[in-house]
Amino acid sequence: MTVPKFKNIKIQAYQPGRSAINKRKKYIKLSANESSLGVSTSVRKIFKNKKLFINRYPDSKSKVLRRAISKKLNCDFDKIICGAGSDEIIQMICQLYLNKNDEVILPEYSFLMYRIYSKIIGAKVLFSREINFKISIENILKKVTKKTKLVFIANPNNPTGTYLNKAELVYLRKKLDKKILLVIDDAYNEYNLKKDYVSGLELFKRSKNVFILRTFSKLYGLASLRIGWGYGDKKIINALYKIKPPFNVNYFAELCAAKAISDNEFVRKSVKHNFFWGNKIKKLFDNYKISSNEINSNFLLLNFKNCKISSKIFFDKLLYNGIIARNMSEYNIKNSLRLSIGNSSENKYLLKTVKKIFKNV
Repeated sequence: MTVPKFKNIKIQAYQPGRSAINKRKKYIKLSANESSLGVSTSVRKIFKNKKLFINRYPDSKSKVLRRAISKKLNCDFDKIICGAGSDEIIQMICQLYLNKNDEVILPEYSFLMYRIYSKIIGAKVLFSREINFKISIENILKKVTKKTKLVFIANPNNPTGTYLNKAELVYLRKKLDKKILLVIDDAYNEYNLKKDYVSGLELFKRSKNVFILRTFSKLYGLASLRIGWGYGDKKIINALYKIKPPFNVNYFAELCAAKAISDNEFVRKSVKHNFFWGNKIKKLFDNYKISSNEINSNFLLLNFKNCKISSKIFFDKLLYNGIIARNMSEYNIKNSLRLSIGNSSENKYLLKTVKKIFKNV
């Protein structure tokens, strides 16, 4: 017997950040930009609900969650689509817009799934060079051709932690051809407190050629439930429903997400925690000449260019002490690590460990 021939997929599979340490029961995972405070109390109450009808298929259009999103963010119910994480919606956007040999423009350093889903379709991915780890609008525009169909950006960007301000986003959309769909990933928007920052959703709520991505995996702490959503023109949303799997968002995830987005106090507490600890950790790394981004997200991109030890040595020393960071070699960022902001006890242990490492260097 032989295996039927399948496509020759010339794509490097996504490699998630390390999530465990061999032969070690206790460790601190700071590699995946997950919620430092877990989930809200209101979400925890759903865990104890014995009346969840998990033997029934969920609502294919996630109306409970879409109503909660629409109410909280004052946006159009009919322009929202939910998915099994924003990853799935990225995949659907690529399926909807791309054909073989179409072109997609991405920043030099960006979420890996943009390029993976684009390449699966057979599209050509073009990378625009960043300047000091910040997205360059001019370099994006230089990459545009008649074949360009999509431009993906995350704002704030992952893994760099930098962002485009309101004026820069407006300029980018104005200069791009109207036929090109600009996809803005708002995954970390809640963490950015800068006065000149405006989320993609707030800025382009009525736009016909901008599509917004949102997730519940970061601030809301629902990473393992796989739930996210997209927002765009009704024509785009209606077309996406034609290719969306029928029951892609499970009922439990939908209820948890609807509760999470309604809990204003948990959001406020999470953002305050992130800003306090992010700056405290950044200040310590500054002392050892390890540069990093400002706190616009729930992680720090640490650059060891001017440090007396390399990122690899530091990564190994953290690992030895039970702390998992994210190696940036997959993103082609040399001598760098990405480190998520943890909870208070995790952050205290991190600070103590970093001081110990450099004391012995």
